[in-house]
Amino acid sequence: MSADYALDDPPGDAISALQFSTSSQRLAVASWDRTISIYTREDEEESSHFRLLERVQCRAPILDLVWGADDNTLFFVGLDHDVRKVDLGAEDLTQTVLSYHEQPSNKVSYSHELGLVLSTGWDSILHVHNTANNEGRSLLRVRLPGKPFALALTAERAVIAMAERKVSVYDLRALKMLTEQTADTGMSSDADIGEVEIHDITPWQTRESNLKFMTRAVATMPDGTGFATSSIEGRVAVEWFDAEKAANTYAFKCHRQTSMQIAEDGTEQEVDVVYPVNALAFNSPHGTFATGGGDGVIAFWDAQTKRRVKQYPKLGASVAALDFSGDGKCLAIGVSPGFEDGNEDVESDAGLVKILIKELAENEAKGKAAK
Repeated sequence: MSADYALDDPPGDAISALQFSTSSQRLAVASWDRTISIYTREDEEESSHFRLLERVQCRAPILDLVWGADDNTLFFVGLDHDVRKVDLGAEDLTQTVLSYHEQPSNKVSYSHELGLVLSTGWDSILHVHNTANNEGRSLLRVRLPGKPFALALTAERAVIAMAERKVSVYDLRALKMLTEQTADTGMSSDADIGEVEIHDITPWQTRESNLKFMTRAVATMPDGTGFATSSIEGRVAVEWFDAEKAANTYAFKCHRQTSMQIAEDGTEQEVDVVYPVNALAFNSPHGTFATGGGDGVIAFWDAQTKRRVKQYPKLGASVAALDFSGDGKCLAIGVSPGFEDGNEDVESDAGLVKILIKELAENEAKGKAAK
């Protein structure tokens, strides 16, 4: 069985994103309290326990973050519109602005294979930085067909889920070639964003989501052959890029609970309570994936056999973010108060904000054979 423990010194407000570094020796956590918390393993060889190493102070609430090429480089975006890089190896935690969106920037990803930083903003623009050119400040701006909600990469593709059920898949190598053509275009001041051309680029693939309502998260399969998306209506869709596998695409219901409620006529009736699926994460060794919902539940699924592998007991608050360590042995869980109960006007309880590490037993995340 897996073992869970909570990290000491969690953020003071809701968690927006978290991610293990490539080496899995560090964990970065973004929060609405305008900080990024960096945790490090207490013992690199034996322990999976983490302790707080430092906190990066930011100008505005952080909406997303991603590790760069090493354990000292982080890219992050937030409500201040900026796409920033922080050097954790510098004594003053030096921050560099790579670019900025005309509206808040909500998602950021990094391609280790190509050295690209991609970010999206509520301005419906995709920013692509080639870190090999001008420290990543050379900028390619791409117009998106809709407001972006989620972003994930494979070694070759970028998947962007947007409003109106739109999904665009871009070829990363093609984007890199365009950044090299615009290598002399840099961001030197806040005044020149309007001078950077916005390109209209035809995506490698254009899709209509199999989910009927707003997409909340997207995650790509470890082998790069497809992706999963989740929505606010308690559904997950699994899709493949290859046209020959299109027939295998499917969607399923999850993170729903049945409760008894009193109807207007005084009788009891069963009501299906639907929760948003806030987080998705694939386990690289096994190819299964985890979902985290507004119901505080985490479940593991086998994308190939369409079966649920495991479901864990309900946590004390909504699951906001998930990430597996590179070896698949640990799952980091960001827990924060949500508004799934309809109490938007009630001040959230900071004591419910937690970062949990789930140490998985051998084969706990392994898929199940089809019946």
